[in-house]
Amino acid sequence: MRQVISILLENEAGALSRVVGLFSQRGYNIENITAAPTEDKSISRITILTEGDGTVVERITKQLHKLVNVIKVSSQQDNSCDIVEREILFVKVQAVGHTLREEIKTLCDIFKAEIVDITPELYILQFVNTSFEVDRFLKAVSEQAEVIETVRSGVCGIFRGEHSLHS
Repeated sequence: MRQVISILLENEAGALSRVVGLFSQRGYNIENITAAPTEDKSISRITILTEGDGTVVERITKQLHKLVNVIKVSSQQDNSCDIVEREILFVKVQAVGHTLREEIKTLCDIFKAEIVDITPELYILQFVNTSFEVDRFLKAVSEQAEVIETVRSGVCGIFRGEHSLHS
C-alpha cells in the first residue's frame, strides 16, 4: 500500500541526507520525495511517498523520530480522503501541424492542463493534479503526440481540516 510520510525538520545541512540514509539503510524504497522550507525558513518539510503496510510505515516513523533535526513525523495512506495531494507534470511534445496542435489544445482543455511554452514544433504542457490523474493525462498525451521529455515534481500533500503537521 502506498503511504505518504510528512516530516518537519530543522533546515540544516545534512538533515535531508540523514532521512534518505535511514530509508536506504533499512531497505525501504522511496518512490518520490519533495523537500522545501516552510513558512518558518529554519524548518523544512519533506514529503515522501513509499510502499508498505501499516507496520512498516509505523516502524519507519518511529525511526525517523529518533533522527537528529527531526521535529515531527506524520503518515497517511495516499488514497485517504484526509490528505490533499498534488503533483506537477511538465511534458514536452512534438506539435507539428494545425490538426495535431488543435488536438493537443482540446486535450489540455479536457484535463484542465496548460500550454506553458510554444515553439514552431513543440509544446510544453503543465498539468497539476493527483498522481493518478497525472498518469492518466500522460497516457492520453502520449496517445495523441510524440512525447519528447517529461518532468514530474513528486507528491506534495497537506492534511485536510484541523489536522496539521505544524511545529
